Amino acid sequence: MGTTFADEIGLPKGPTMLAVLMIQFVGIPFAFAFGLLADRIGAKRSIYLALAVYTVLTVVAYGLSSIGQFFAFAFTIAMVMGGIQALSRSLFASLIPQHKAGEMFGFFGIFDRFGGAIGSAIFGAMLALTGSSRPAIVSLIVLFLLGAFFLSRVNVDRGRRLAREAEARAHAAGGATA
Repeated sequence: MGTTFADEIGLPKGPTMLAVLMIQFVGIPFAFAFGLLADRIGAKRSIYLALAVYTVLTVVAYGLSSIGQFFAFAFTIAMVMGGIQALSRSLFASLIPQHKAGEMFGFFGIFDRFGGAIGSAIFGAMLALTGSSRPAIVSLIVLFLLGAFFLSRVNVDRGRRLAREAEARAHAAGGATA
């Protein structure tokens, strides 16, 4: 979606591809930084923060017009993307029994891809309706709000307790492997 947006606002392909590459590398240290943040305020709150930043960034994206702005935008996206991906997986891992990790992360991967497809579909539908990627980018706010809503329904302490209990039952029954 970012490259479509950059193309529409007239940014050259070379810098756009460089920005996409930069996102991959910038995200790595910020995954660690968000881990430190989660140690202080909790993973759930850190994910809320990332969703709030994403929401603000989609509004900011509406007004982007230069290569410099696009690079600053891409850098900020990378900061949040690295953090939210790492924290989401970490929080999810703490909510599932260890002996079900493969199965549960399989579902996680499917729903992750499904979310990407939904985001692309919303973006594409808005692009088709409006003829511009600017409102299409802003329309993605719906997904961030839905993510925050669903996250608000997660009782982390209860989920962790239930995961530990399920793991203990599996281990007692001889079903868990070391």
